[in-house]
Amino acid sequence: MEKRLYALWQRPTQTGDDFRDALLKELSPQLAALESLHGIRLAVADSEVASAAMRRMATHQPLPGALLSLWVNPAGAAADWEPLIDGCVERRSGYLVEESEPLASRQRHPALPGERVFGMCQVVFLRKPPKLARDEWLSIWQGSHTPIAIETQATFGYRQNAVVRELDEHALPFDAIVEENFPPEAMASDHAFYATGGDDGLLQQRMTTMLESCARFIDFEHIDVIPMSEYCIK
Repeated sequence: MEKRLYALWQRPTQTGDDFRDALLKELSPQLAALESLHGIRLAVADSEVASAAMRRMATHQPLPGALLSLWVNPAGAAADWEPLIDGCVERRSGYLVEESEPLASRQRHPALPGERVFGMCQVVFLRKPPKLARDEWLSIWQGSHTPIAIETQATFGYRQNAVVRELDEHALPFDAIVEENFPPEAMASDHAFYATGGDDGLLQQRMTTMLESCARFIDFEHIDVIPMSEYCIK
């Protein structure tokens, strides 16, 4: 089984909520009916995460308005679902990824199909620094950085998607796409984001530790961070 991620852009006339509604009401039922899709997750930048605007980072404009996760088998059935996606979006970029899930959000905050997942899903598109070979980069990110991220943040879900290859020739060449689930209070509060209990000294310590760790494996000239609402579809 493979995991494919699709970054989706809404049409110019659509708000984030319009886009969310179209994807949930029009696209999701069509996708869920396909036997070739074994799992579907949708994240959308809508008004439910408006208070997380301070978390957004954009180095590649315009940012996508949604991220669609598909677990597929066989991979050759893309003609089943990609035309359905194209009918609901302005454009898309697809990525074949290898997923690692250090924290499973469904264990802490389970959601039924179609329900909004608790809190915020922070979606991050990133590249590795040019100086790092891929094996070294993966070792830093998935080895030494992962426990630091879990220890210093209030995440209850953490999915690491290492990009194997782009599925569209116009897709930006990212090395990874990260999905992190945070409680709703973390949208606007750094103390809630870093789980400090209001301790200013601990907040500064955790922010510094996290930034220093991220600097080891992220090229900050090529990173996009997008707060989204997440929905479990199938």
